[in-house]
Amino acid sequence: MTTANKVTILRILLIPFFVVETLYYVETGNEIHRLVALLAFAVTAILDGVDGYIARRYNQRSELGAILDPLADKLLLVSGVVLLSFDHRPHLGQIPLWLTGTILGRDLLLLIGIFVIRLIVGKVVVRPRIAGKIATVFQMIVVIWILLEWDRDLNVRWFKVWTIGAAAFTGISGLLYVWDAVKQLGAHPASSPTPSE
Repeated sequence: MTTANKVTILRILLIPFFVVETLYYVETGNEIHRLVALLAFAVTAILDGVDGYIARRYNQRSELGAILDPLADKLLLVSGVVLLSFDHRPHLGQIPLWLTGTILGRDLLLLIGIFVIRLIVGKVVVRPRIAGKIATVFQMIVVIWILLEWDRDLNVRWFKVWTIGAAAFTGISGLLYVWDAVKQLGAHPASSPTPSE
């Protein structure tokens, strides 16, 4: 159990804390719950960079880390996006459903692709892309923007920029993952036509 993996596990443990505090804020309107939820989300997002730095700097890359790190990202973002897609007025703004659909659709497509490649090829190679990293940053900004209650008044224009950016880069990264999946499947003998007898 490396230090990087311990940090990743801490990130995963903070996610239910973020969800519960957000729900308490929506229920009670108590600002302390919103600030704690915001802090939990922000710390979890910052620790994403910390565990990556530790893994690279101290050569602590591991198979467990390769599974846990993206899992922590997905759990944090999906829980935040889905939670804030519901109408929580007057306490919190709402993530547009078209953005939620784009994010969840991309992730579902990714899961199906991994399952199919694993079934046919046996080994899945997922190459992290810069578009995926940018999409993650945009998605985190959208969630934090709502938790800061900056999605109103003069900041509405900026909120639209973040949501459109999140959708665009999520879509681009999804297409790149599909491209990689097609190449992996195409290179495998199972994709070749069976010889006629």
